[in-house]
Amino acid sequence: MAGRINDDDVKAVRDAVPIDAVVSEYLQLRNAGGGNLKGLCPFHDEKSPSFQVSPSKGLFHCFGCQEGGDTIAFIRKIDHLSFSEAVERLAAKAGITLRYEEGGYNPSHQRGERIRLVEAHQAAAQFYIEQLGSPEAEIGRKFLAERGFDQAAAAHFGVGYSPAGWDHLTRFLRGKGFSDKELLTSGLAQESRRNPIDRFRGRLMWPIRDVSGEVVGFGARKLRDDDNGPKYLNTPETPIYKKSQVLYGIDLAKKDIAKSSRAVVVEGYTDVMACHLAGVTTAIATCGTAFGGDHIKILRRLLMDNGSARVIFTFDGDAAGQKAALRAFEDDQKFAAETYIAIAPDNMDPCDLRLLKGDEAVADLVQPRTPLFEFAIRQIVGRYDLETPAGRAAALDEAAPIVARIKNVASQHEVAVQLAGILGILDTQFVVKRVAQLARWARDRGGKGPAPTQHRRQQYETAAPRAAVPGPALNLRSPAHRTERELLKLALQHPHLVSPAFDAYGIDEFTAPPYAAVRQCIQEAGGATDAPSDYLPAVMDSAPNDVVRALVTELAVEAIHARTVDEAYAGEQLVAVRRRAVDRRLLDIQGTLARLGQNGDPVQLAAVQNELWVLQQYGQALRNKGAAAL
Repeated sequence: MAGRINDDDVKAVRDAVPIDAVVSEYLQLRNAGGGNLKGLCPFHDEKSPSFQVSPSKGLFHCFGCQEGGDTIAFIRKIDHLSFSEAVERLAAKAGITLRYEEGGYNPSHQRGERIRLVEAHQAAAQFYIEQLGSPEAEIGRKFLAERGFDQAAAAHFGVGYSPAGWDHLTRFLRGKGFSDKELLTSGLAQESRRNPIDRFRGRLMWPIRDVSGEVVGFGARKLRDDDNGPKYLNTPETPIYKKSQVLYGIDLAKKDIAKSSRAVVVEGYTDVMACHLAGVTTAIATCGTAFGGDHIKILRRLLMDNGSARVIFTFDGDAAGQKAALRAFEDDQKFAAETYIAIAPDNMDPCDLRLLKGDEAVADLVQPRTPLFEFAIRQIVGRYDLETPAGRAAALDEAAPIVARIKNVASQHEVAVQLAGILGILDTQFVVKRVAQLARWARDRGGKGPAPTQHRRQQYETAAPRAAVPGPALNLRSPAHRTERELLKLALQHPHLVSPAFDAYGIDEFTAPPYAAVRQCIQEAGGATDAPSDYLPAVMDSAPNDVVRALVTELAVEAIHARTVDEAYAGEQLVAVRRRAVDRRLLDIQGTLARLGQNGDPVQLAAVQNELWVLQQYGQALRNKGAAAL
């Protein structure tokens, strides 16, 4: 069991690695104003960016799904790590040696499972690269050369070779301190009757990296006729490798995909290599599985769905390639990007095309050609005899529901007109109306889901803080709640502007239970006055649960609604919240006086009347003097 990481080291790691640099490894970020950055959330599907990063505060927050936190929280969430694993990964990135409270320096056996598995893959990748230069690997070098890849190309993509013996890699990794259990869990080794043996033997090896650049698996190509295994053998599903969630080449392509808002999807490892060497550096490929929804999520975060994004598929023109294209079209509407298909002459893949016709032919191939929807429709329509009315009607019956799935109404109308032309139906409006009718029926069947605000409201109400008084449900249209929210944002983002006055505000001055919960967190973290550098982490640590913690990060990242954020604006919010608290108390006192009546206890009556007078004077001072009366 690993010892607890020293608190000072955790703080050093949090401060040393900029959150925007870490997040940018997984998605494209753009300027959101106010010093913040925005992008498509990696934790839920969305069409417009609601995920924001504040580099100055070291925090992220999604205003769509409410995920939020610091750099450590981001790494934990996106890569499914424990707290210690996330800190260890960031420490390695920053070159920080961690200390452990119960055992000093962290030996290798204490490291988290994911980090150990990644380290095993990194060591394996280097081992395979070195083996590619061995006499035994001549067959692998010949395979690469015949496809136009020299030594430099192999090195650029980290291509290696797995020796044909039973346990070369297993013995190598044991020597590095990895246990048999770790090797089996990683998928690098497999069970045999006696001891674990290498999973990959006598094959050309491609390292598969995730979007952050870490090796999480391998693709292995058969080289010898006596190898009875499949042509391509991939890493099995492991804790760090899910084939539906990785794209080969994404680590090399991600920057250019984000920069150009363009991605090229090819079918194999050598196709990715050919494209990149031909200058098409946005090429990626799936790893032994069909292109699907999880792959789309990865690309969308990089493309940002900015309206000009393009995704070009280069499936083969044979039956299998056409089937793959139709399968891709099934998920087409999950993209906001425009999708196309490119098929090379003579059905060549990019690797063969580059070998026979050169780099320019590859670059020309992936220029947007046929829209994917048009290709899919033509494949469907091609199965019918369009020379007969019955054939045209049957083709329309199958193709129209596909067009109806296009969510953009203008695009749907345009494609419906094209469908009429493809079918040879002169009454274009008939086809347009048919498609619109099917789209309307689909929407009606889908129904409407519950209002998203209701779920959040219930979460907050059940997560009311320990000392928070009951209050009305959260309603951002309420002026009182808007002001309370603004004041809390100031207290979290600019504590010096609202202190020391803010620290004198009672929790009951915040009428929304979630805002009262955040006020209590600030109080338990030591208040806003003279806030230390670890003020925000301390506030988050004070949160009683994840719901309140998410609201803290949301308020710490959300833009403040003022052209100039200064003491004057802060004073306005302080006064507005306090005046409403005074007004509420005045109503309570007036109700008490009404209940006491003229015949009540004179001493109690005098005390209540005195409090009423004091509050009236204080309210008047707040109206006349503003923040100076606080």
